[in-house]
Amino acid sequence: MNIGIVVHGPNIIDSGYALKLINLIVEYGNVSVRLGGTMGRTAVIDESLEDIIDISRKLVPSDSLKIFHEDSVDVIFLLNYGKSSTTGQVFGYKVYNHYKNKIDENNTPIIQIERPGEVDGSVINWAVKSNLADEFAKKLNLTIVEPEEIYENHIKDDEKSQSRRTIHGVSPGENIMVNSVVIGKSTSDKLVLVSNDNKIVDIVGGEIKPHGVEKLGDVDLSSAIVKTGLLRKAKVTPRVLENKTSEKFKLAFLDHAGEDVYKFRNASCVITIGDDTTLIASDILYRFNIPIIGITDGDLDKVVEDGFKSKNSVIFEVESGNDDIIGNIIYKKIFKNNNYSGDFNSIDDVENEIIEIINNMNIKYTINKI
Repeated sequence: MNIGIVVHGPNIIDSGYALKLINLIVEYGNVSVRLGGTMGRTAVIDESLEDIIDISRKLVPSDSLKIFHEDSVDVIFLLNYGKSSTTGQVFGYKVYNHYKNKIDENNTPIIQIERPGEVDGSVINWAVKSNLADEFAKKLNLTIVEPEEIYENHIKDDEKSQSRRTIHGVSPGENIMVNSVVIGKSTSDKLVLVSNDNKIVDIVGGEIKPHGVEKLGDVDLSSAIVKTGLLRKAKVTPRVLENKTSEKFKLAFLDHAGEDVYKFRNASCVITIGDDTTLIASDILYRFNIPIIGITDGDLDKVVEDGFKSKNSVIFEVESGNDDIIGNIIYKKIFKNNNYSGDFNSIDDVENEIIEIINNMNIKYTINKI
């Protein structure tokens, strides 16, 4: 039997269950494993699982499922560890339906193992029914949940309206991220995003962050990736890899946390724009010993537990609302509207250039060197 396994998110990896389940599933046949999603990559690196879980490509979970389907595997397992049983099951529903819309023939069993080890953990058999779902539910002491039950309880009402989306498993005080942009904070455990003309206009049960909504721009609520709280909850010891950067000093530009930070592994330094982008990017690039120059304005929403930064990193904190403005000038002047620049010899040279740009704008700022 040929088996595909899609591992989603850092929690299933940090909990140790990803490796436990892979070792259990491998007893049933030939296994291939790949990641679905972005934030799980650092967890794979920290746990030294790159030789087991393929993280070479940035893939959303539905695309990882699609690849295994095209490889004609006999069954696909989707491993996830949501914040709650509801969030995990709704996640599975959305992933499965995105996947279903990308394929011609829906003939591959997909078994989701959700929150293993928890009392509300479950096994869901999407698409073609497989006896393996019942077998794993018994082995892991998990409940079988039917797709129809998930639809009736959590999905049906939202599908009546394309302009509203209920977000499950939320606690008050959590950040609300849409497509990797923080657009507000929850004030209740009942949260509904409201859009008009593809713009988020209200958060029922939360406070909207105008700058975040502006940065997000147009969004399709039905397909948007929405996360609340910390992107990675576990306290971890980062694993720093030996990284081969280019011999010539190579500067890269990143202005959105949703971009693939890993593509900058060959950079000597990365300029990051915005507090959240700087926090996420510096934490990832720390694994490759790549310093960052962050342009922030103190409007930080804590999206990871610890934001690690490589030695020689530099953080500029400018007056509120000016980080994006300065970022645009840096992109035009230093990078000439490209993502890379080879015009500098060191971080000090770049720092001095940015200081000149900010001084010319007559904006107050502070510098923090790591």
